[in-house]
Amino acid sequence: MKRNSRLSLALHTLSHMAGDPSRTRTSADIAAHAGTNAVVVRRVLGKLREAGLLASEKGHAGGWKLAKSAEIITLADVYLALDERLVSGSSDIAEPSHCNVETDLQRRVSEVLEDIEESLVQRLGETSIVDVHTKTCSYCDS
Repeated sequence: MKRNSRLSLALHTLSHMAGDPSRTRTSADIAAHAGTNAVVVRRVLGKLREAGLLASEKGHAGGWKLAKSAEIITLADVYLALDERLVSGSSDIAEPSHCNVETDLQRRVSEVLEDIEESLVQRLGETSIVDVHTKTCSYCDS
């Protein structure tokens, strides 16, 4: 999962939040636990907030918490909220070639990659954050 660290961070954080959904967590706490920078946390979690998955409060007692029940947040929701693709697709195709073989090859490979991406999102949609939450998580209990 470390291939895409933003997705990994988001899923990891939401999984911990599922253990105590009413608890507000600061960016600094999340960053310390995840071994990253609070700025990175805010950027990633900001996208989840925009998608309605998280809520945030500013100020001394502020932080992040789930905006929806972890039972209804799927891995696909998180993946799509981050607006990144794990599988390259048609947007990654180079400028049109003067070679018909190369053009046809690029088109066909792009179609396959788009099918893979659709399948990935569908499969991610079958798993909720609660499904991956570990009940013995010491971070959630602290």
